[in-house]
Amino acid sequence: MRWKGRRQSDNIEDRRGSSGRGFAVGGRGGGGLIRLLPLAIRFLGIKGTLLVVLGVGAYFYFSGGELGDLLGGSQVSHTETRDSSSGGGEIRQSAEEAELMEFVSVVLADTELTWHNLFARAGKTYKEPRLVVYRGMINSACGMGQAAMGPFYCPGDHKVYLDFSFFDELRSRYGVPGDFAQAYVIAHEIGHHVQTLFGISARVMKAKQGRSKAEANKLSVLQELQADCFAGIWGHHADSNRQLLEKGDIEEGLKAASAIGDDRLQKRSQGYITPESFTHGTSAQRVHWFRTGLASGNVSSCNIFGAN
Repeated sequence: MRWKGRRQSDNIEDRRGSSGRGFAVGGRGGGGLIRLLPLAIRFLGIKGTLLVVLGVGAYFYFSGGELGDLLGGSQVSHTETRDSSSGGGEIRQSAEEAELMEFVSVVLADTELTWHNLFARAGKTYKEPRLVVYRGMINSACGMGQAAMGPFYCPGDHKVYLDFSFFDELRSRYGVPGDFAQAYVIAHEIGHHVQTLFGISARVMKAKQGRSKAEANKLSVLQELQADCFAGIWGHHADSNRQLLEKGDIEEGLKAASAIGDDRLQKRSQGYITPESFTHGTSAQRVHWFRTGLASGNVSSCNIFGAN
C-alpha cells in the first residue's frame, strides 16, 4: 500500500500503557455489586456478607483500586490510560510498533474520508468512530476485551479495539502477511460502525430475540459478511480515488478474508466443521462479499439481508 506520508486520523486512543487490571462490574445500568448485597445476605447471612465485603475491600486497598467504584458500578476501569490525541505520556514501543501505529492511523483516516463522502451522497452525516490500541486486555462499554478475541467493535461506545498482536497472529498463524491484509481487518471493524450508524446492528439484535441459537447465528453471519462488503467498499475508493493500493494488495485482502472463515478456523482447531455454529461465514462467503464491495464501491451492493 502507498500509505506513508498521508494524513493520519485524530481518532486514535493509545492505551498500550494501561495496566489491564481494571474492570467494570456495574454494567450500563449502574449499581454495581451493591445490587447483589440482598442476595448475598440471604445466602451468607449478615456476618458472612460483611466478611466478604471486608475481604474485597482489603484487596482493593492493597492493590490500589477503589472499593467505591466496585460498589457503585463505575463503567470505566481505573487503569492508567494514555490518549495519543490528548498529549498523554510517552508509550514505550519499538520502531516497528511506531510505524504500525502510523499505518493504523492512516488507514483509519482513509476510511473516514470514504465514509464521509458516501454518507454525504446519501444526505447523511458520518460520525467518526475512535480506534483504541491496547495490549493484552481492555475495558469497553461492551465489557472486557482481550487480545485472544481479536479486533472488535463496540456499538456501546462507537470504538474499535485493536491489539497489534493480532497482526502477528495473522502473519504467523494464518500465513497472511502484508499491509493491505491488516487494512482489511481495520476496514471490517469500521464496517460494523457503519452498520451501527445505519441502524442495521440494532435491527439484527432485535431480530435475534426469541430465536434459537442456530437462527441467531445465521443473522450474525449475515452481519459479518456485510461488514466484509463494507470493507471492500473502502478498498474500492482507496484504490480508485486515492491510488493507495499496489500490485498484489487485493490478493492480500482476499487471502485474509479466506483465512478467517468459520469453516477454515473450525477445521484447523477441531478437525471438523459445525455449520450451525458459524458466526462469521465461510471462507468462500467472506471472499465473495469482500470482492463484491471491492468491485462496486456502492453501499447498495451490500444489501445482504435483502438477498437472503
